[in-house]
Amino acid sequence: MTAQVTPMMAQYLEIKGRHADALLFYRMGDFYEMFFDDAVAAAAALDIALTKRGQHAGDDIPMCGVPAHSAESYLLTLIRKGFRVAICEQLEDPAEAKKRGAKSVVRRDVVRLVTPGTLTEDTLLEARRHNYLAAYAEIRGEGALAWCDISTGDFQVMPCPPVRLGPELARLMPSEVLVSDGMAPERTQIIEEIGAAVTPLAPSSFDSRAEGRIGDVFKVSSLDAFGAFTRPEIAAMGALIDYLSLTQKGSLPLLHPPRRQNAGQVLQLDAATRRNLELTHALSGGRANTVLSVLDRTLTAGGARLLERRLSGPSTDLGVIRDRHDAVAFFVSEMLVRDDIEAHLRRIPDLYRALSRLALDRGGPRDLAAIRDGLHGAQAVARTLADLALPPILSDARECLTGHDALRDVLDRALVAEPPPQLRDGGSIAPGYSAEMDEVRHLRDQGRSVIGPMQAEFVEVTGVSSLKIKHNNVLGYFIETTATHAQKMLSPPLSERFIHRQTTANAVRFTTLELSELETKILNAGNRVQEIERALFQSLRDAVLAQQDVIGVTARALAELDLSAALARRAVEGNWTRPVMRDDRAFTIQAGRHPVVEAALARDGSPFVANDCALNPKGDGAAVTLLTGPNMAGKSTFLRQNALIAILAQMGSFVPADGAEIGVISQVFSRVGAADDLARGRSTFMVEMVETATILNQADDRALVILDEIGRGTATYDGLSIAWATLEHLHDVNRCRALFATHYHEMTSLAARLDGLTNATVAVTEWQGDVIFLHEVREGAADRSYGVQVAKLAGLPDRVIARAKTVLKALEKGEREGGERKAVIDDLPLFASAPALPVKQTASSAVEDRLKTIHPDDLTARDALQLLYELKDLAERR
Repeated sequence: MTAQVTPMMAQYLEIKGRHADALLFYRMGDFYEMFFDDAVAAAAALDIALTKRGQHAGDDIPMCGVPAHSAESYLLTLIRKGFRVAICEQLEDPAEAKKRGAKSVVRRDVVRLVTPGTLTEDTLLEARRHNYLAAYAEIRGEGALAWCDISTGDFQVMPCPPVRLGPELARLMPSEVLVSDGMAPERTQIIEEIGAAVTPLAPSSFDSRAEGRIGDVFKVSSLDAFGAFTRPEIAAMGALIDYLSLTQKGSLPLLHPPRRQNAGQVLQLDAATRRNLELTHALSGGRANTVLSVLDRTLTAGGARLLERRLSGPSTDLGVIRDRHDAVAFFVSEMLVRDDIEAHLRRIPDLYRALSRLALDRGGPRDLAAIRDGLHGAQAVARTLADLALPPILSDARECLTGHDALRDVLDRALVAEPPPQLRDGGSIAPGYSAEMDEVRHLRDQGRSVIGPMQAEFVEVTGVSSLKIKHNNVLGYFIETTATHAQKMLSPPLSERFIHRQTTANAVRFTTLELSELETKILNAGNRVQEIERALFQSLRDAVLAQQDVIGVTARALAELDLSAALARRAVEGNWTRPVMRDDRAFTIQAGRHPVVEAALARDGSPFVANDCALNPKGDGAAVTLLTGPNMAGKSTFLRQNALIAILAQMGSFVPADGAEIGVISQVFSRVGAADDLARGRSTFMVEMVETATILNQADDRALVILDEIGRGTATYDGLSIAWATLEHLHDVNRCRALFATHYHEMTSLAARLDGLTNATVAVTEWQGDVIFLHEVREGAADRSYGVQVAKLAGLPDRVIARAKTVLKALEKGEREGGERKAVIDDLPLFASAPALPVKQTASSAVEDRLKTIHPDDLTARDALQLLYELKDLAERR
């Protein structure tokens, strides 16, 4: 017979039915419980025990659970494994439920949906990275991308045609992207390729007439004050707002007004370029040995996030770039000021995220303390910068650091120095801030000191010196005396005041009205303290949120100061120089270095060989350098370092070079390295061709293009022809600045007929059959590739090296004599026995034997001369 569904299980199934796509964390006392398929999936993902509880439809109900106090760590694991989690809390005290009947179920409901893009807790987030939630809308061929970080309030939108979706997502690296249900599969595939979760929403969420919904959030009747938004932009922003309302159950996070970003304001870098240059993520995974890791000297979480944002999206606005360089230059020259600023910045918490948690009502006392300490730090920074002549960015930042005296004073008086993480832990309000709180705390904490005077009074009234006031869990507080003295207290007039409660073998116990009232106050004091503390916390939270806008401005100013100081410190440490930014298409680098490679070599105590680079177009023509030279000589490093110098310059940093003049670049394209794409059925060569096609179709005359070994993945003549045609297209059609590395030495002849093309090579030298890399880029062309010598360095067997030299000589001879390749190959003894290798001499020679017997310090000049003749004779006999 099927067991009847219990009221609790009926409630669970009803709530689960409304959140079928999420794991339901169902609160039961001190645990979050999961049942049925949720329990099976969660137990496997979290590696916790799977048990059972009762039956449903005749089958055991699978169950697992996690402690509520440590649920965040489990949430992080589940989110990283691709789950969404619905948090279902108890909305009333069990005692309230019992008032409705003995079998009544505690009211529960989902208070929050936890998804990759809606995290706010410190334990679930990386402090030094943004966690973006994005939405992509497409209306009649026009697209728009909106994104926000609810942990900081950052909210932006930009026009984004479908062709730009991949590059923009690669720049932002959102955790979750909202799309309209039924979005074209190629769009969702682009999103999945960057590792973001794809969340389909009903088309109604992407209502292009959602201005009212957005205006309600920011309490404005029109969005005109924020900018002129297109229909797709409004649709994307509306979807974000709708999704946040859904996941936060109406408790919307703190969001700054939307800022419209124009694609032309940001240096365009596609996904392949970001991957090849390893800006924020290494090809091997992680952040080690990336440009970001080498660059980062920030001291605050806000500064670190701003650094990554600037590196991922450098500016193309010449005025903005120069202002940022001015800010860095100030801290480079004013080292003592920078040191003082950094000393204050080290102690500044993450104001952004503390504000966000408080706005979502997930904050605790430590978030209030973070606001307090952050405002103190801002005041200290402002004092350090007072009366200094600052460049515009730093001057504007200084003006945003002050004006918080009243709020800071309230938080100083209200909070203890080190509050507990959770309000329920108690003890966050400082003594002296609330008289009522102090009184109730005294009663709670000093109960014995209050009982003492009452006991003395009872002794005086009864004349019983052995009378004691005691406490146990059954009677609470009571008066105890011996049976001998009890008769006196059981008789009038004392019996009217002292009420008999219990008689034991050796004692009699009493109480009084005063003692009962005091007991009630003491017992209630703990709860009363919690109530008062909760009310005071709420008032402090409201006071902070009333100034959330100006606190947010202060947080942005601190991040800007931190970033400028950090870039200055990096410039001083690495002897980097300020680039000269121009409005033309110049590109001249003196003694440029690769920041990551240089840092790696420095750890080993090795120097980096710096190189110049000049790409200066004449008129509206192109400037292309064709780079030849052997593998391992440093061609790829040279290509990458010049692209990175341009990116660093336009993000506002100094650059690793002795000098740099750079005309503002609109796009950087990189086709370096080789990789296949098995998931999409693409070979290495196909991936190379797709990326090359992207460059040739999109690069404009202000682009910087670096191409390495185009055409190497196919037959020699096919590859040469593709590389040749690609170079001509860059020169004649794209008319951009480009570095083109190749092993096809035949292409160097193009310099004779392409005005904007110059040849360069990476110098090497040979010593006793081995190749020595000099890593110096010089004008001219390489005479050969030294491939066999590089193979020897790699450790190929001697037999293979010897055979390769034989084949190489035959092929070179055939080409010089004009023979057909087939004839040359047919003449090679391909099926003959492998050539005998030179016999390695193992026995010592007569000269070596004679040298072992000589003691140079014992030789006279005449003996030395005679010995020289002797050794010469032995050598000739050999």
